[in-house]
Amino acid sequence: MNLLDQPAFVALQRMKAQELALSLSQRFALEPRRFTEFCLPFGEHMQVDFSRQLWSSDVKAQLCKLARDMDLNSPIQALFGDNLLNHTEERAVLHTVLRTPADITVLLKGTNVVPFVHHELARIKVFCQQVHSGEWRGFNGQTITDVVNIGIGGSDLGPAMVTEALACYQDKGIRAHFVSNMDGAQLAQVLQQVDAARTLFIVSSKSFTTDETMTNARAAREWFLAACGNAVDVKKHFVAVSTNTKAVQAFGISSDHMFEFWDWVGGRFSLWSAIGLPIALTLGFESFEELLAGAHAMDLHFQDTPFEKNVPVLMALLSIWNINVLGLRSEGVFPYCQALKRFPAYLQQLNMESNGKRVNNQGEKISHNTGPIVWGEVGTNGQHAFFQLLHQGSQVVPADFIGFACSSYNYPEHQRKLLGNMLAQAEAMAFGKNYNQVAKELTCEGLSTEEVAKLAPYKVMPGNRPSTTVLCDELTPYNLGALIAMYEHKTFVQGIIWDINSFDQWGVELGKKLAARLIDDLADKAETTDHDSATNGLVAQIKKWNLAFKD
Repeated sequence: MNLLDQPAFVALQRMKAQELALSLSQRFALEPRRFTEFCLPFGEHMQVDFSRQLWSSDVKAQLCKLARDMDLNSPIQALFGDNLLNHTEERAVLHTVLRTPADITVLLKGTNVVPFVHHELARIKVFCQQVHSGEWRGFNGQTITDVVNIGIGGSDLGPAMVTEALACYQDKGIRAHFVSNMDGAQLAQVLQQVDAARTLFIVSSKSFTTDETMTNARAAREWFLAACGNAVDVKKHFVAVSTNTKAVQAFGISSDHMFEFWDWVGGRFSLWSAIGLPIALTLGFESFEELLAGAHAMDLHFQDTPFEKNVPVLMALLSIWNINVLGLRSEGVFPYCQALKRFPAYLQQLNMESNGKRVNNQGEKISHNTGPIVWGEVGTNGQHAFFQLLHQGSQVVPADFIGFACSSYNYPEHQRKLLGNMLAQAEAMAFGKNYNQVAKELTCEGLSTEEVAKLAPYKVMPGNRPSTTVLCDELTPYNLGALIAMYEHKTFVQGIIWDINSFDQWGVELGKKLAARLIDDLADKAETTDHDSATNGLVAQIKKWNLAFKD
């Protein structure tokens, strides 16, 4: 049954006016146990506070009923076993297996795939030990000091985000660099920072044909050969994460140095696989294992916990409430932690590539809203950039605040001020400041009645802006693994409720095909005429300026 026709959803729509009639200020005044009711623990290290969302226990109950009516538990269980959740590509979805302990069995078409995962993990562990111990050396006998990961999308965003987030755990003497953009400036800037004799390149591409990745990889190989002069030495400085053995060997990488992942691992869910090799190399394999353990703990919570206390399920159901009932179609993510600077960008791909769909699982056009626009920035930077809109703008943006009680760096005053700002922003969004409060403050400052009447409207903040606060004790590999998995499962549940396939991404294909044609057109000196007039005109201008630049 279509979401809009579900009796529980119809009931939620009927509840909207009544729920909006009470502000958050009123709710907290009337419900002394509101925080206790809506703040949920995950283990001993994380709490997720939903109390400042625009909902009540009745809405929560109705959302959980909606989930049960739509049989949400069945796809949740399917995610941890033999499935065809990615039906448009005829692929299973089993990224959860990547963090499953070795003694658990997960069958795919009758075969236990867990041993394959742990075989590859063992290979990664051995390789990391070789690099860290100095057994693996470059072409002139020097040890490796830098790793350059060449990939794009899920082969870049996940590893780059994690290595930056856990920089304080990087004690192996390895610096990580990431190249993803087709703009050669990024590659050039990275190559300026490294020594060819002490650099290891990881080329991450499932097909080993991804245009951006292979263009950068070939350029990196040319740069390396110019430094060492011997094609045989490519094997000492390049490894691959791929499934295409033939293409990897043709590039000059030994098949022994190709790490595998599988077609049941989607790119944006792949950092737990060999795609996470730069994480293991820079943080150490033990920290990588802790990352996997945190994600697995969240998997168990997601799989076994009743919906009313299930953190990822409730995050997703709140999105359904905000997007499909309240009409709030944007979600802000604000980590008050500089180490998580790239986390909003990671979540953008995770959610928007997964749930940015307009047809359902039957191929029919959807009549309700789906994926939100996900965006964000670290605090406190965002406060001085766009928080003005969050507090006084005409658009209401539900926000996720993410904070850590303890810092890995010995600046206690900084951490107190950082957390104070995070809590203050969530409080200000929820409760704001009404006209009477503003007028009283201005009067106390000595302003006249006329001056107060003139200035007060500009200083009123309406409040009643919803937010969730995710608070952890500290940023560790385990906690980060749990945090990432939590958002993965939120994305999955959203897709189930919306009846869409969260695991394909056909929307990126058309642009790739058009780009291939246009690349050839830009190289051709003849006039380009086989596109629309705007594209033809812009191609002509590019060619004209290129000729002038060469002259």
